[in-house]
Amino acid sequence: MTVTLIRNVRLTGSDEPTPGNVLIRDGQITAVDRDTGPGGYKADVEIDGNGQLLIPGMIDVHIHGADGFDMMDGTIRSVEAVSEACARTGCTSFLATSVSSSLESLFGMISSVSRVKGRESGARIAGMHIEGPFLNVKRKGMQNEQFLRHPDLDEMKAILQNAGSLIRMVTLAPELPGGLEMVAFLKARGIIVSVAHSDATYEEAKQAFQSGASHVTHCFNGMRPIHHRDPGMIVAAFEENHVSVQAIVDDVHLHPAIVRMLYREKGADKMVLITDALQAMGMGDGTYLFGGHKVTVTQGVAKLEDGTLASSTVTMNMALAKTVRAGIPLNDAVLMATETPANVLGLSRKGRIAPGMDADLVLLNEQFKVLWTIIDGKIVYRRSKGGDEALKETGGSGVPE
Repeated sequence: MTVTLIRNVRLTGSDEPTPGNVLIRDGQITAVDRDTGPGGYKADVEIDGNGQLLIPGMIDVHIHGADGFDMMDGTIRSVEAVSEACARTGCTSFLATSVSSSLESLFGMISSVSRVKGRESGARIAGMHIEGPFLNVKRKGMQNEQFLRHPDLDEMKAILQNAGSLIRMVTLAPELPGGLEMVAFLKARGIIVSVAHSDATYEEAKQAFQSGASHVTHCFNGMRPIHHRDPGMIVAAFEENHVSVQAIVDDVHLHPAIVRMLYREKGADKMVLITDALQAMGMGDGTYLFGGHKVTVTQGVAKLEDGTLASSTVTMNMALAKTVRAGIPLNDAVLMATETPANVLGLSRKGRIAPGMDADLVLLNEQFKVLWTIIDGKIVYRRSKGGDEALKETGGSGVPE
């Protein structure tokens, strides 16, 4: 039994972060002391947070790739690389997210994700998010049109049979023929139904939400825009209290004023920060192949040859920083990246720093750079003075400099 004391950190939960200490035993938080003193705890390992900000591990419900790896490659290494990149950027759990493809390619991804799940070297796989192929061509965005098709229950049954309980979220266009039947089918099986890449009217979206859809993928992007005589899906989502929304806060997909509007309309408990990152995350500018398309990244912005935005290169810690800079209070911004996605996914032991919760924790400096990441009570990443360092084991070597 290893007991670890994280001392001298600042904790969110009030208007301003307060000093505190966190005690961890066997991968679980056992005590939280909001005080500057050590609390009289006896520990095998003590970690000094040097007065920096300690938050719960962030949870990304929408990520496609990172560090040059695309999880649709169908290789174990691609999934492992995303797990490691997530941990490096303060994300401790994620949904491996597909793009519209052939059934064969999707099954390849499902196989690789299932083989990595349970033995991740970095962030833990919370399941899969199937984005497509049941999407509307009119709002396809970067999705490859040759793979888009109408909802097909037999095909979805085959996917679920192949994936088992791995599928946690499915994004679809509910206005397509068979869309509402698919919503009800997935809802009945405990799968989160999200809507996007959709031309649904306000009335069609309302019907989808009443049929079991409860989430909006990358809100404002890939859907009918708001018009004063045609409010569309976005306004319908604003009016439904049970509906949560994803936000790509990268200063590209959403103007800061829209970020603030989403926050006012849905609140921190229904707004989820995501990356929607492709393999260019962590790689820099260049040319990539994503979803069957040539994607060019210039100054961090990924686009198809026709100028269409093609996912993002933002990381979770960058998204958190940009959300705060957009005018969202720090405590609420942290909720959007931690507790809110945990609640959406039903991860009852993640997303909060409290006794009984999993010890998934991230230490950030004033610039929101990740200093170290703890998953299940073990340090899996730390930022050294000379650069990045991934740690496979905890102990004395796991104490940040």
